[in-house]
Amino acid sequence: MKLRFSSTSPYVRKVLIFAMEAGVDKRIESISTSAWSPDTDLPKDNPLGKVPTLVTNDGYAVYDSHVICEYLDTLHSGKKLIPHGEGRIAQLKLHALADGILDASVSARIETAVRPKEFQWQGWVDRQKAAIVRALDELEKDCSTWGDDFLIGQITTAVALGYMDFRQTVNWREGRLALTAWEAKVSQRRSVLATAPKE
Repeated sequence: MKLRFSSTSPYVRKVLIFAMEAGVDKRIESISTSAWSPDTDLPKDNPLGKVPTLVTNDGYAVYDSHVICEYLDTLHSGKKLIPHGEGRIAQLKLHALADGILDASVSARIETAVRPKEFQWQGWVDRQKAAIVRALDELEKDCSTWGDDFLIGQITTAVALGYMDFRQTVNWREGRLALTAWEAKVSQRRSVLATAPKE
């Protein structure tokens, strides 16, 4: 399998951590891809022109990050990282919350770091950051109930917190002792250490 990726994409990092936790990472060849390059060939695999995009051995393209993780979870016989039955909805809800933090963080960064200054909309950035803060407060309330689980929801939470550190978008640790302690623990996992974002 080939994974079209960018080393700074948090959605790619989610897939890479998931693959390592599922034990299927050795079956994936990573292909560095610039989705922003005007001459990229990425649209031949993904018409949306986004990473991550996974191309299976028979040439079938899978996207986006959540669907790729669903696919990877079918490739191993261990504990499923996206549960079926009991616990599934709770995990998918946590994944949606953390993925929403990622979406808002990326959107705010594009607005301030990519869009020309004269076209930037501060109200949009403020809206994204307000959503992030509300979601972080929800994570702070819930994280003490997660135990040792490191499934799709917790994986995406770790990625979201790491992305905010990497891009310095929100000081998520302030006033959130439980979430800070949880992150300090999971940040030592091999999969999290090995996938730390790099410019």
